[in-house]
Amino acid sequence: MRKLLNSELERKTIEQFKRTEKNPFIIVLDNVRSLSNVGSIFRTADAFLTDAIYLCGITSCPPHREIQKTALGATESVTWKYFTTTIEAVKELKGKGYKIIAIEQAEGSTELQNLQIEKRQKYALIFGHEVNGVDQEIVNICDHCVEIPQFGTKHSFNIAISVGIVLWEVNKTLMKGQ
Repeated sequence: MRKLLNSELERKTIEQFKRTEKNPFIIVLDNVRSLSNVGSIFRTADAFLTDAIYLCGITSCPPHREIQKTALGATESVTWKYFTTTIEAVKELKGKGYKIIAIEQAEGSTELQNLQIEKRQKYALIFGHEVNGVDQEIVNICDHCVEIPQFGTKHSFNIAISVGIVLWEVNKTLMKGQ
């Protein structure tokens, strides 16, 4: 076994990425405070051909040196939009026919592995503040709540890790239907 060289990976250019059909997911960041997390989420969104990222409330926006450190240029490829409040973002997405899913531990939540993804449906995946999670006001207006099962002593994942887990699972589900 030989590790591949970067030149063998056939990475898309930013122009090719922008022309490529995206997966029907928008990531909504509800008051995420860590710039490193925001950058990591951009990088993960790029890897999974996510349609866009909506940055809400206190979530910082590019360009920012701390975001760039972990995004490694993904802020140039992934479309993003800023909203003063997460409610504004959710209202816009609902108006465009998106199903709104909070990634949160909540009564009646669906475990991630049981989430049913419809091929032609568009989804907004809301991830919350590192300590407080998705605001209850936002959870109240979501169509679904999805929880990532956890088995250890901790009750949450880092938000950037959560985004990676969720995007992997929903993309895996989409790929099965192809």
